[in-house]
Amino acid sequence: MSTRTGRKISGGKYLKRRKKKSYESAGQKRVVKLGNDKRKTLRVRGGNKKTLLLKSKFVNIPQKKKVEIKNVLETPSNRFLARQNVLTKGTVVDTELGKVRITSRPSQEGVVNGVLVE
Repeated sequence: MSTRTGRKISGGKYLKRRKKKSYESAGQKRVVKLGNDKRKTLRVRGGNKKTLLLKSKFVNIPQKKKVEIKNVLETPSNRFLARQNVLTKGTVVDTELGKVRITSRPSQEGVVNGVLVE
């Protein structure tokens, strides 16, 4: 007997209880790339505004300064993102001060913050 997904043991289909509500649906995928700054403002739930980052060339380092990103070195979550110069939380980038690990979520917060890595 083969186990087919979405089917009962008798072969009948499981029916969905309800459709997704609009607030449950996934939005557009946001990928932050390396490049000249580019932002977008979205209206989110409750009429609030969220600023998204689509491209960025600088990273803010606390107690230091704003430095330019030269290159994306590695992304622990997905090695293919580093090849495409995608900025995510945890990404290690190369700057003039050395290696910096991104600590913010650029696609959610609209800013790139990081800490120096020794």
